[in-house]
Amino acid sequence: MTGAGMMDCKNALAETGGDIQAAIEIIRKKGQAVAAKREDREAAEGCVLAATKPGFAAIVALKCETDFVAKNESFRALTKAILDVALEAGAKSLDEVKNLQLDGRTVAEKITDEIGKTGEKMELGAYEYVEAPSVAAYEHLGNKLATIVGLSAEGIDEHVGREVAMQVAAMNPVSVDRNHVAPEVIESEKAVAVEKTKEEQVHKAVEAALKKAGINPNLVDSEDHIASNITKGWLTEDEAEKARVIIKTTAEAKAANLPEQMIQNIVKGRLEKFFKENCLMEQEYHRDAKLTIAQYLDGEQKGLVVVEFKRVNLNQD
Repeated sequence: MTGAGMMDCKNALAETGGDIQAAIEIIRKKGQAVAAKREDREAAEGCVLAATKPGFAAIVALKCETDFVAKNESFRALTKAILDVALEAGAKSLDEVKNLQLDGRTVAEKITDEIGKTGEKMELGAYEYVEAPSVAAYEHLGNKLATIVGLSAEGIDEHVGREVAMQVAAMNPVSVDRNHVAPEVIESEKAVAVEKTKEEQVHKAVEAALKKAGINPNLVDSEDHIASNITKGWLTEDEAEKARVIIKTTAEAKAANLPEQMIQNIVKGRLEKFFKENCLMEQEYHRDAKLTIAQYLDGEQKGLVVVEFKRVNLNQD
């Protein structure tokens, strides 16, 4: 009835003189005690599942400590049961899911019960949903990664939505399109692009100056390399000092005279590349690099677009 181990059940029944309901409560309280004891442990493994109903899709991630428990059928069944009740309720938040009823108990209580069976920390690690005229879901092999997408029109072939959901799983976009990229992300990308461009321009100038002086830039690209190459006899002390002077003076002069318009033009190009690689509608379609996702969807139905997507991954991208 509880899924607990035989000895746990035997001990609980002995403690209660054979009172099954009282024994069940003892086992449940044991789960609460284990949960409290394991609170500071990390739940890095788990199971991620996704499903849909008309106009609504959801992802649930139930986390645990070890892959052994994550692959246990009881754990997977609990994850599926939580997803089913969340989908049926059209839940809109993690807290709402935790308070849903599952077999006469809340989801949070059912998770605590499962902790009592396994002795591992468990937690509802993520819950995401999408509402749209058409929805689709994709679960990656191993159940550590799942995605859901919403499309702008009703009656879209299930295969089309699944293709886009697979794209989200594989390419991990940051937004649907460039208009939905967070302003702070764009500013961060611009700042990185400016610094990278400046470094490259200075590096090119230094390399040119070293070559003009008859020094191989690869021999003096760091102090460690300089010391090593002197030891090997590939570089003299005088050449090393000459290289240091050239590097310092050329870098300072170039950094002080970088043309701003050129920098901005290069940064603009790099930002365009960022959008094409990270915005779902601009990404290359994973089955045909000649098409973007926008072109693929437009080919399936004129004007069809992705309105929203969600991605949950327990592994590091």
